[in-house]
Amino acid sequence: MSRHIGDSNKANEYIDGLPLFRYVYQQWYSEALALVKQLLPDRLGDFTRLYDKPKTRKSLDFESYRIEDAIQGIQTTRGGQVIADASAAITLLDAQIAIVKSIKQRFTSSLFDIKLLVQADLFDSELEAARELLKHKFTRAAGAIAGVVLEKHLGQVCENHGIKIAKKHPTISDFNEALKAASVIDVAQWRFHQHLGDIRNNCDHSKESEPTQEQVKDLIDGVAKVSKTIF
Repeated sequence: MSRHIGDSNKANEYIDGLPLFRYVYQQWYSEALALVKQLLPDRLGDFTRLYDKPKTRKSLDFESYRIEDAIQGIQTTRGGQVIADASAAITLLDAQIAIVKSIKQRFTSSLFDIKLLVQADLFDSELEAARELLKHKFTRAAGAIAGVVLEKHLGQVCENHGIKIAKKHPTISDFNEALKAASVIDVAQWRFHQHLGDIRNNCDHSKESEPTQEQVKDLIDGVAKVSKTIF
């Protein structure tokens, strides 16, 4: 019996030592409000409506109760029974917390969009460099650069679709096969990528035949098309 009394006393001491909700919440709300306003402005109205008393409220019940009422310790009764008190604010607080948590996903998505934009600009620059090299008859070098862009882009497409590649250093062919197996691309697209990969390999490895300017131009144009149409 004495053990239960001791545990009860400890629990009461712990509860008594907790900070008052209205003080902790006000600090959290101020910081969360600024965060939502900056990073999730389209949900700002939803966030504040969970706190603010409705200006057009005609009666106070469970549905119209707000966190601001709980902060002020307001409760409403009818016939001696409590209709709404601070307990009604629990679901409202849960909803506010859910909105704040959703910012993480929005922020992650925004960073992903920025990454893709930066990567697209980089690929465009690299393909422009390849065209310049081709213009000055550096055919193999131009094809090699275009091939790298194709490899990087197909790798990114695999990442976008959650496709894992077992090989440590996958090639264009590896990415292409994986995308076809996952039905991200069709057979015609797969063949087109293989064709571009063959030209790239000729630029990088073959010593028997020299890639033509026409072939490398097709490679550069093909890579530019793939990078703008396959995501």
